[in-house]
Amino acid sequence: MATFLAHEPDANRYTLRFGDELICVADYSARPGALYFTHTYTKPSERGTGLAARLVEFAMNDVESRTTDRVVPVCSFVVDWFNAHPERRDLLTR
Repeated sequence: MATFLAHEPDANRYTLRFGDELICVADYSARPGALYFTHTYTKPSERGTGLAARLVEFAMNDVESRTTDRVVPVCSFVVDWFNAHPERRDLLTR
């Protein structure tokens, strides 16, 4: 089944889908100069498979390519992702 990663700006979220099925979501709140990543959810049957990390990486790549806003990780999963990827910490302070 095809995997689709997307930014859904009208819903303030990034998503990962298998076909039409929503598997992971990373929600954010946009404020002047910053994107606050507030919640990450993965369908229970898919937890522990690395899909949420894949989604967060997609989101950080998108943020880096389309804006100069800094990222504020509020969600503990996003905090942990940055701890595991110190090379991406420049997104936190720019």
